[in-house]
Amino acid sequence: MISGSLHRNGTETVRFDDPDGGMENEEFLPGADGKKPVRFTDFEGKTSFGMSVFNLGNAIMGSGILGLAYAMANTGILLFLFLLTAVAALSSYSIHLLLKSSGIVGIRAYEQLGFRAFGTPGKMAAGIAITLQNIGAMSSYLYIVKSELPLVIQAFLKADPNADLWYLNGNYLVIMVSASVILPLALMKQLGYLGYTSGFSLSCMVFFLTAVIYKKFQIPCHFEEFNSLNHTTAHPSLNVSNHVGDHLLTREEDDALCAPRMFTLNSQTAYTIPILAFAFVCHPEVLPIYTELRNPTKKKMQKVSNISIFVMYTMYFLAALFGYLTFYGNVEPELLHTYSRIDPYDTLILCVRVAVLTAVTLTVPIVLFPVRRAIQQMLFPTKAFSWLRHIAIALVLLMLINMLVIFAPNILGIFGIIGATSAPCLIFIFPAVFYIRIVPKESEPLSSLPKILAACFAALGVSFMIMSLSFIIIDWTSGSGNAGGGH
Repeated sequence: MISGSLHRNGTETVRFDDPDGGMENEEFLPGADGKKPVRFTDFEGKTSFGMSVFNLGNAIMGSGILGLAYAMANTGILLFLFLLTAVAALSSYSIHLLLKSSGIVGIRAYEQLGFRAFGTPGKMAAGIAITLQNIGAMSSYLYIVKSELPLVIQAFLKADPNADLWYLNGNYLVIMVSASVILPLALMKQLGYLGYTSGFSLSCMVFFLTAVIYKKFQIPCHFEEFNSLNHTTAHPSLNVSNHVGDHLLTREEDDALCAPRMFTLNSQTAYTIPILAFAFVCHPEVLPIYTELRNPTKKKMQKVSNISIFVMYTMYFLAALFGYLTFYGNVEPELLHTYSRIDPYDTLILCVRVAVLTAVTLTVPIVLFPVRRAIQQMLFPTKAFSWLRHIAIALVLLMLINMLVIFAPNILGIFGIIGATSAPCLIFIFPAVFYIRIVPKESEPLSSLPKILAACFAALGVSFMIMSLSFIIIDWTSGSGNAGGGH
């Protein structure tokens, strides 16, 4: 615990860093003997190192992994690797800034760091950014459930796609999944308990990665697309097609189409940068996981973060590489859809779809915890833990997200705006400016190297935000409508 942030007098603990008189609390942490609110530095974490790695890794891992092969196709292998490495390193540095600021003042809540740095405006800005970012992420996960689960059920049951069956209706299915799986997990009192589901979720994504690698050696470069009229066997033949339209390819052209590119620049390349930047958004979950870590220290939590980021970095690169080397320029923005062009009834790919659905479903409760805590900090900062409030906030959030997923005809553009504004704030801008404000000038003057680096980091975040918004606006005005969001 951070001993410099508190002192004990009998049974009462006083925090000199708490501007609200020591009443701020983590809503999903238990109160001491059921009455007195527990403060962040009082709570005795019980989550193991391994479970913390699972939870943070699951928070990092998003549905964006399905689009990384497409991103590599539009950047080239070496440029993609450079960008991915840079973003992973910057994300680790950002967490370092958060942990150092947290250690100085003994606060382990993103919103309260904002309060400590800039008062109520800082607290509200952090809370709103976390709420918008995570609602967008949760909605994107449930959109995957809505669109993919009916296709999986249809394939397994060999059902008529035109049949009006309730169990093929994505709206019904997303409500059922939310009520039966997500809600019970979201009602747990402590985030650490989700370590087991996080571990299972990550194992599902490992299965996805394994299947992508395996399929690279099963599918030829030029594949024959699935034709339901001629589909007489369980697996259609994958004859090499060496012509495009009516143009017969020369050997040189054929080889060029199946040759990996190291560097590629086109109109879609610019979108890769914000996609990769948002692939490592886990910062709202870092401090809650730190709070519940057993025997927590800044060094230990930084190690948890570095391991989680490195594992996700490795999985991201391998999924992008082997997905790209399977389809090259034919890869689609959603990798699994590309496999479906060959055989929508492929058993392995159907199992992979189930694994991905399981992974994104089990990620939703992890992402919901920081949103609930942000709402608690903004609306009920002086209240002790209440089961009624704990359950009510989860119910309202899930109902809101389900309504967005079901009724909004096209909210990808809205998610794009949210992602382009809240993600740079949470990753780059807030950690840097909080660090500059919270770390005392006596120990680190504004002219010191750490604070100069933090200021440059914040400027980089502002550049990311402007660039991302510019791409989305250009996309909208051009009428292509591809602006999207999600973790």
